[in-house]
Amino acid sequence: MKRRQLLSSTAKGLGAITIASCSTKNSTLITDHTYTANKEKLKGDVNHSVCKWCYNMPLEELAEAAQEIGIKSIEIIDPKDWPVIKNYGLECGMSNGSNLGIPNGFNETDNHAELLRQYTDVIPKAAEFGVKQVICFSGNRNGMSDEQGLENCAVGLEPVIKLAEKHGVIISMELLNSKVDHKDYMCDHTAWGVELVEKVASPNFKLLYDIYHMQIMEGDVIRTIQDNHQYISHYHTGGVPGRNEINDTQELYYPAIAKAIKDTGYTGFIAQEFIPKGPNPIESLEEGVHICDV
Repeated sequence: MKRRQLLSSTAKGLGAITIASCSTKNSTLITDHTYTANKEKLKGDVNHSVCKWCYNMPLEELAEAAQEIGIKSIEIIDPKDWPVIKNYGLECGMSNGSNLGIPNGFNETDNHAELLRQYTDVIPKAAEFGVKQVICFSGNRNGMSDEQGLENCAVGLEPVIKLAEKHGVIISMELLNSKVDHKDYMCDHTAWGVELVEKVASPNFKLLYDIYHMQIMEGDVIRTIQDNHQYISHYHTGGVPGRNEINDTQELYYPAIAKAIKDTGYTGFIAQEFIPKGPNPIESLEEGVHICDV
């Protein structure tokens, strides 16, 4: 479906969209946020991005919608997808790096050779195409101590980060929860991630702070961001619990979080990474962008 078809399914003839008590199979979407579809301009103080994997639609259709909403980036995509979004005037705020998956990261020395091979391939391509950040993962513990995992990650990352420094690309390790979604994942607390950033000691290695994941693991989101923003290069959103819309169906107040991020001086992307549960995924995406547009 094209953008205009997606919107018309719930907003025929209406200049303003107010979502209120929209029943779905599994939940009720209730929000008091009202905005004018395609007419209310973004303030321009926040750079908005969206993660492709959350939307079950062709990349071209998501890119068309993003362009109309005012989103500047589509991310967590592969190099083959970069030219597609570029045709819509969009950037890739965060690229995929390795295809080994989240459980198989830098904390396992047996992965180091293959990870280096894959990042040696993607980093120069990213630099050439103007992609500034590439994601990476710690991997699962598998009985390993956090101290040993920290040491192994630092050793495995060293040649990768040297290459990233050469090409001006940031490698960003994502903080994920090990309680609900990624059982046994090692980089599951901000403090551990910060210790690794300090150990690597390069401006080209930072953290991807996923607000959804860290609310589950630690809470105290705003204070954590304020105290550790210098270690963070990127942010992802998501409603808690469930990783769905970031409106008042969940426990986080995203306008305050987005303002706290902006107040640190951050000028990178804030990426919507929630799985739409409402009847219209593009409408949910647009709502999320406006909630964070502080």
